[in-house]
Amino acid sequence: MHMYANTIARELGIRTSQVKVVSALLDDGATIPFVARYRREATGSLDETQITAIRDRSADLLNLDKRRSAILASLAERDLLTKDVQQAIEAAADLTTLEDIYLPYRPKRKTRASIAKEKGLEPLATVLYGQSKQQVEVEPFVNAEKGVATVEEALEGARDIMAEWISEDASIRAGLRDLFQRRSTITSTIIKDQEEKGSKFRDYFDWQEPVTKVAGHRLLAMFRGEQEKVLSLLFRPPEADSLAFLHRYLVRSTGFAGQQVALSLEDSYKRLLAPSLENELRRNLKTQADQEAIAVFAENLRELLLAAPLGQKRTMALDPGFRTGAKLVCLGEQGELLHSTTIYPVFSGRQQEEAAQTVLQLCRQYRIEAIAIGNGTASRETEAFVRGLPLAPEVIVTMVDESGASIYSASEVARAEFPDHDITVRGAVSIGRRLQDPLAELVKLDPKVIGVGQYQHDVNQKALKQSLDDVVISCVNKVGVEVNSASRELLTYVSGLGETLAANILAHRSEHGAFTTRRQLLKVPRLGKKAFEQCAGFLRIHDGKNPLDRSGVHPERYDIVEQMAKDCGCTVAALIEQEHLRQQIDLTQYVDDEVGLPTLQDIMAELAKPGRDPRQSFTAFAFAPGIEKLEDLQEGMVLPGIVTNVTRFGAFVDVGVHQDGLVHISQLADRFVKDPAEVVKVRQQVQVRVLEVDTKRKRIALSLRNT
Repeated sequence: MHMYANTIARELGIRTSQVKVVSALLDDGATIPFVARYRREATGSLDETQITAIRDRSADLLNLDKRRSAILASLAERDLLTKDVQQAIEAAADLTTLEDIYLPYRPKRKTRASIAKEKGLEPLATVLYGQSKQQVEVEPFVNAEKGVATVEEALEGARDIMAEWISEDASIRAGLRDLFQRRSTITSTIIKDQEEKGSKFRDYFDWQEPVTKVAGHRLLAMFRGEQEKVLSLLFRPPEADSLAFLHRYLVRSTGFAGQQVALSLEDSYKRLLAPSLENELRRNLKTQADQEAIAVFAENLRELLLAAPLGQKRTMALDPGFRTGAKLVCLGEQGELLHSTTIYPVFSGRQQEEAAQTVLQLCRQYRIEAIAIGNGTASRETEAFVRGLPLAPEVIVTMVDESGASIYSASEVARAEFPDHDITVRGAVSIGRRLQDPLAELVKLDPKVIGVGQYQHDVNQKALKQSLDDVVISCVNKVGVEVNSASRELLTYVSGLGETLAANILAHRSEHGAFTTRRQLLKVPRLGKKAFEQCAGFLRIHDGKNPLDRSGVHPERYDIVEQMAKDCGCTVAALIEQEHLRQQIDLTQYVDDEVGLPTLQDIMAELAKPGRDPRQSFTAFAFAPGIEKLEDLQEGMVLPGIVTNVTRFGAFVDVGVHQDGLVHISQLADRFVKDPAEVVKVRQQVQVRVLEVDTKRKRIALSLRNT
């Protein structure tokens, strides 16, 4: 990737040397979290976002060069590679320019132009295209044996050839492409007789908008409507502007030849250029909209994965239901299943009394510290029931988002973990574990089923997966993983591991017992020095022999900490426990060619709070009592809510009525808001005011202004 260093450095506004270092590290198998955290001196303290950008741009440029090589090989094989063409291809800085250069030489099926050339009409086209003042002789090209019966047929064939020349001219395409990008309007209309089927696209039945102003979410909505054969879309600039551009560029004569060129350019535009450039514009706009939607999804996922954990507390979890009752499980501090049963808290009479007795008895038996209630069907009724019980005041009762829990419960992962329990038990376990540690539980799911995306099934799936995987990897390594209790799924995302090594760690842990030092990881089959280098700093051993093993200090830097302790005349444990000892340390004494102040400052931060969880502290949440269904809402009410999704046009908030309300971007703050993510985050607790309730369409308009 070194060959692209200058280009990437210029684009990202960083030094070429930084790009080269990052490229070398990534090529050598280093992961982005490792490079960002433990190679700060080498990279000039580039963050994960910048390192990811280097990786992705390098891949783009590599693909461009692969295409360039394929085109050069194709032209050489067909004896079409001239010096000028080769120079132009080698100078092409992007794929669009490259394909424009190649277009005239691309192997193609029979076209109207190729048929005309077979009839011997290319010389006539050449004369007309030159627009010489000399009189053009057309009659010699009339040849009935070749299928040219009249002068008009000869001219028509010549115009077909000129139309193809015009459509394949790189300069013309570049000029028109610019016009399409600047002046095009999206026109969306309803397809006849599809009004009822496409009612959800009603806003776009008769819609026009400049492409320069269209928001990504609106564009994806229109594309979906088109895909469902409800909407018809057109992306064109004013035709008169396009034809005027072509006239200025091509027509140099008012004579006969100029008239023929004028006719051919109009045909070329309508038949060849406009459809081609419209498709290209569509692809570019779709790519931009995809990138925007993927970025929103990624940020929402990051907030969800880094949501505050309750921690290692004994938890009761309830997966509510009406007819089938609520599945109840009790979990230990590590999320292990201790007990499961079914209660009927929303039934009346004896069954409700039995449910109350069961909950209270199990709370005492398993010393329950928190009760998690899934936010699905019958959740508010179940919550009211639980809150009405005489629980110990220290017991936390809170709602938990259960999006995707049913998918987890039916997955191979869940079946392997709980082979003797049905999906209802597994679902309840997942709800409880999400409260204890959202990150550890949510990594078991495909992020797309968690419910924080927008049009996630419409965007480029490869790009979406890459982005979401990057987020999960970033979050897991940011928090760190306790190696002696982590699941295989969680270990899989640790820097340098993957599925095979994660499984090997579990097998070693099962056979030999808990790890007591990080160095013991080297005894895991196939976990060599490179993998150890990448993963060790992100794995924690809280009760290990070496106190540094529970910190984010990398083993390769233990000698520095040991020297610090020696210089202070104390143990490493004392250095961690006593702040006054750490204050005696002069970091400049430990700077050398490999280790600089950034790493030393990180080490000191870890010694102050070894293994500190970067996530916020848990805060219990409760919906407003008595507000359980849409009909309970009234305009003007101010209610507590939880942000469930953030989009480019606003945020969705759960106020406890089984239907999220929308806070439009204009209602997010008492000021102009460009990006909703500046104001709200997924899982954020907010106070909202009800603006409007549409019970028929099940829509709730909310506001964060003046609340």
